[in-house]
Amino acid sequence: MSKDTDRRVRWLLDVAGRTYADQAGIRLEDKPASLYRLLVLAVLLSTRIKADIAVAAARELFAAGCGTPKRMLEASWQDRVDALGWGHYVRYDESTATALGEGARLLLDRYSGDVRKMRDRAGGDIGALREMLREVPRLGPVGVDIFLREAQQVWPELRPFLDRKTRDGAARVGLPKDADELTKLVPEDDLAVFSAALVRVSLDKKLADRVVSA
Repeated sequence: MSKDTDRRVRWLLDVAGRTYADQAGIRLEDKPASLYRLLVLAVLLSTRIKADIAVAAARELFAAGCGTPKRMLEASWQDRVDALGWGHYVRYDESTATALGEGARLLLDRYSGDVRKMRDRAGGDIGALREMLREVPRLGPVGVDIFLREAQQVWPELRPFLDRKTRDGAARVGLPKDADELTKLVPEDDLAVFSAALVRVSLDKKLADRVVSA
């Protein structure tokens, strides 16, 4: 790695290296509640809404006690709508409140409320895992990428997970767009944070310009 590339990567991590899970107050661990909260966040980020609003809505849901499938299902539909509204997630609050309840029921019925059982059933096949994740209401392809991108922090078998959005961000700040080349730029344990930083610059031209000009 050249000195210029190394400096750019370090600056990128300094100014944009924060996962969405961390921003939402999720202490990501390979545990059912933690992974479920990441899944909820990925659902909220799946809609055409600003990431900061989705993150704020997730924080409100968790503060309201909806941090496990059981608690999400025990909350009334109106409770979920209200929590989403407190996070200003207002354009999709009612339909998303319904989807979150349906998703909690699916996880409880099929996986005993434990996202890790979904991973185990996939048996290391990321394609199969994708298909199972897509069955979660409101979790589209973008949301699946978000979940897998951040879950690689605690699921090493997913690494390296550098999707199109991360590669677009890399190109924007003058880093290699090839996933194999990007993987060499940071330690394996930092891939989730690195990919989050790349996504942030892919979405924010001003932030990307700061990295390029540093």
